[in-house]
Amino acid sequence: MATRITTVAFLGIEAVPVDVQVQISPGLPRFNIVGLPDKAVGESRERVRAALIASGLALPAKHISVNLAPADLPKEGSHYDLPIALGLMAAMGAIPGDMLERFMVLGELALDGRVSPVTGILPAAIAANARDLGIICPAACGAEAAWAGENIDIVAIDTLFALVNHLAGRQLAARPQPVRALPNSTGPDLADIRGQEVARRALEVAAAGGHNFLMVGPPGAGKSMLAQRLPSILPPLNPRELLDVSMIASIAGELKGGQISDHRPFRAPHHSASMAALVGGGLRVRPGEASLAHNGVLFLDELPEFQPQALDSLRQPLESGETIIARANARVTYPSRFQLVAAMNPCKCGMAGTPGHTCRRGEKCAADYQGRVSGPFLDRIDIRIDVPAVSATDMIGSNPGEPSVVVAQRVAAARDIQRRRYAGLDLSGVHTNSAAPSSAIEQIVAPDGESRDLLLKAAETFSLSARAYHRVLKVARTLADLAGSETVARPHIAEALSYRINMANA
Repeated sequence: MATRITTVAFLGIEAVPVDVQVQISPGLPRFNIVGLPDKAVGESRERVRAALIASGLALPAKHISVNLAPADLPKEGSHYDLPIALGLMAAMGAIPGDMLERFMVLGELALDGRVSPVTGILPAAIAANARDLGIICPAACGAEAAWAGENIDIVAIDTLFALVNHLAGRQLAARPQPVRALPNSTGPDLADIRGQEVARRALEVAAAGGHNFLMVGPPGAGKSMLAQRLPSILPPLNPRELLDVSMIASIAGELKGGQISDHRPFRAPHHSASMAALVGGGLRVRPGEASLAHNGVLFLDELPEFQPQALDSLRQPLESGETIIARANARVTYPSRFQLVAAMNPCKCGMAGTPGHTCRRGEKCAADYQGRVSGPFLDRIDIRIDVPAVSATDMIGSNPGEPSVVVAQRVAAARDIQRRRYAGLDLSGVHTNSAAPSSAIEQIVAPDGESRDLLLKAAETFSLSARAYHRVLKVARTLADLAGSETVARPHIAEALSYRINMANA
């Protein structure tokens, strides 16, 4: 008779239940694992064998079969070690198998019997709670599992021997408590920025509406400083966003100590990042930077230095808010609704357009450099501004600008207007103007005659695409929200167009 232990396989952030079936039967001594295991799962035979010996048990000299059902679902990762070991112990009569029926089990085993941490505990715990099961996991992951709910039964242990004692009632493991990361009050602040009033204004607009944002300027103008201070003016994550962000971080193994935070993610990959690093993929189809920036900011510095194919791979998540990774044996979807912030020099030498500077290559230098970024990619950017160099006089004579806490209050007020607006329209999942569907934004903005004439003239002069037209309307709606205006007037349309005209002239 086979013993059964429940564990999970991961498809994106979804935890799919897997039935670990263990059978010990007469025959030649063999230890087989079937059910499409990958290399890590296949190697669990040696880890399980050594861990059991270290815990005072030896495998019988019989035929051992382990089936991971459903058999046609690929099984990846080292978290199958612990459920296989517990299934063997139950089949050998070392522990009561009926006690394990109400638990989902994950954990990697070391050769000395210790239980090592694994990724994906949070989505696994949520799946266990949905099935009215408890969870057995490594002690290092207990705080992460505790976020799945107050009523879920959690057994977080550090050794296989400690788990046996807990199941036998000799040494009960305490239930772990969820841990929240302490807020960082010493992060970058907008008050550090001197001058750059236009850039500060555009950054506030981008934060208020969740708009994609491109800065073009010479080296040292403060583009990276501005981008790094964007999270300081963004509102905290709401509970639903916090759950999604934490589940992705759990799958990627980035929830250190099980601590979660309501601060929005800020990801800044190097320009040498590959396509798989940006959008996800690889042998185990892991989330990429676009998914790790979900509900936060993805900052691409030195934009033209990225591989063109890697940049263009971001076009789908920029438009749909999710990344779909298709393989011959899997199709995985990761949430990827991020706010793109990019920075670039105007040319290869970095000084094109700077007063008093003449590039030896002329206009071709800027044209070739900016031409590395495709038009369809740029069409998905709402705001584009020029960030000029700051002189020493500006640094010495200017007063500090508004601190982040003041700007964050205006951003939060504008976001609250947007949240209530789209909730009233029954647009679930839409909280910002940038995420609103085109049909809804046309009804919401409803430009008057003067604004319509201005839009028509700009569309003809600068050949605005349909996407660009709707993005202008979204930025204009955000400008009106920041001003507390119920209607979108001609000045809002004009300012929104100025951000788009900069891009058309690039």
